[in-house]
Amino acid sequence: MRILMILTYYHPHWTGLTAYAKRLAEGLARRGHAVTVLTSRHEPQLPLEESIAGVRVVRLPVGARMSRGVVMPSFPAALWKQMREADVVQIHTPLMEAPLVTLYGRALRRPVVFTHHGDLVMPAGAVNRVIERSVTSLMRQALKMATRITVHSGDYARNSRFLSPFLYKLDAIYPPSDLPPPDKVAAAAWRRELGLEQRPVVGFAGRWVEEKGFDYLLQAIPRVRTVMPDAHFVYAGEPNIAYEDFYRKCEPYLQPVREHVTMLGLITDPQKLANFYALVDLFALPSRTDCFPSTQVEAVLSGTPLVTADIPGAREVVSVTRMGLLVPPRDAAGMARGILEVLANRHAYVRPPEEIHATFNLERSVTEYESLLARLAAGGASDSRRSAS
Repeated sequence: MRILMILTYYHPHWTGLTAYAKRLAEGLARRGHAVTVLTSRHEPQLPLEESIAGVRVVRLPVGARMSRGVVMPSFPAALWKQMREADVVQIHTPLMEAPLVTLYGRALRRPVVFTHHGDLVMPAGAVNRVIERSVTSLMRQALKMATRITVHSGDYARNSRFLSPFLYKLDAIYPPSDLPPPDKVAAAAWRRELGLEQRPVVGFAGRWVEEKGFDYLLQAIPRVRTVMPDAHFVYAGEPNIAYEDFYRKCEPYLQPVREHVTMLGLITDPQKLANFYALVDLFALPSRTDCFPSTQVEAVLSGTPLVTADIPGAREVVSVTRMGLLVPPRDAAGMARGILEVLANRHAYVRPPEEIHATFNLERSVTEYESLLARLAAGGASDSRRSAS
């Protein structure tokens, strides 16, 4: 097949969304498909076109930036050219240009798969509310015209006001997840370097934005330390996000516990990331909203149990693996109780690695997407094996 993928950011930009898209694109390319990615030239030093692991990447100049999104003046013309050469098109959202893609799909009779990575949730503020409603309205128009829709879990789709009206054409496919086995010797050495031997260690990671709920976790730390005074927390990620100042808003919660929180910075090397998960005793996810956090899958693939807010989408990994505990959302006290329970009884929440890999498997995910795309390219639109409907 000739597959065209469209998304705002691609490698070397680093988020769960871009990592998922990159793994899928490269997985399909390894199977002999011609994969082209149409994306933004989000950094001016990046080439306008290059090949990455067998995937042709076409980047368009950015004319302006709007919060998390970008404006690409050459997008309409470039899109028409690339879509004419494709058999099937996949868009990864949020994507402001999604309606144009589905409109072109109708005009060119190209099937368009709308792959949804989570409802757009902007931080508080009048301007952000306008952006959120405007982009959501644009994407809803695209949903109506899309041939099929994919999402990472049926649980999220059924509980999303955005997606639930379209369950009749929606497929739930677990995202392509991949991480090497942790180097336990290196992880233990890293733990010694940090001075955390013989101490309970809680990890957390991701973009420091409001939807991730790190303020609840910071408020849980004093409660945890009241029972386990030597407990320590380790964060992997970039706290200063250009389009959101939530880290500054968390300062009043962070300052009293700063000596009990170690900041490691953003980790992009897969082996080091696996070692990070092996370094900690559990991984905490206090999100307000989350479709399917890649950090959770990475943690359980590395043998680390979870404490997760019981919200649609985010609860999927705990529900299917039983490798962790669900706690009430937006509840610092509940998060603290969950952390204490898993730290005290960690062995009860750990499952064999082969059991986890049987569920979250890169090649299985690529196979399901390949099957769906091939069916659509051939003119079909039947449900996949895990239809959310």
